[in-house]
Amino acid sequence: MKPFYLLLLVTSFCTAQNTFSLGEDETAPKATLEDASFMTGHWVGEAFGGISEEIWTKAEGDSMMFSFRLVIEGKVDFYELGHIIEEGETIHLQLKHFSGDLDGWEAKDEFQDFPLVKKEKNKLYFDGLTYERISDQEMIAYVLTEEEDGSTQELKFTFKKQ
Repeated sequence: MKPFYLLLLVTSFCTAQNTFSLGEDETAPKATLEDASFMTGHWVGEAFGGISEEIWTKAEGDSMMFSFRLVIEGKVDFYELGHIIEEGETIHLQLKHFSGDLDGWEAKDEFQDFPLVKKEKNKLYFDGLTYERISDQEMIAYVLTEEEDGSTQELKFTFKKQ
């Protein structure tokens, strides 16, 4: 194989990606809520042509609670309510979505669950969702979304601390 084609083949598999998934035979790494403490605070950014806002509480009662709101053209588009909880020797993020008028997207007894895949200092990789604290005043969230055609897209949300 010629060197150029080998380089092309290698770089096609090495595209930068910020979200990962936990394999079927993999277990979540050991972690505690202390590993997520960098997320605590009130964070605001821009997304989907509007203002996105996340508020993360300090850990208490074996969880860190959060709320998310997206406001577009002065109206709430949707909310998320959720938490990071400790279970066993690891953590995972769970959330529910609500429309602007509080109609739930998931069924009453269902929620989305994001197990922890990997942890680094000031960076947590949940399954399809990554939070990275850039500085005391900036945090980034990467979210893997599925499009209607079945393809996936990684979205980047940049937040500033309020």
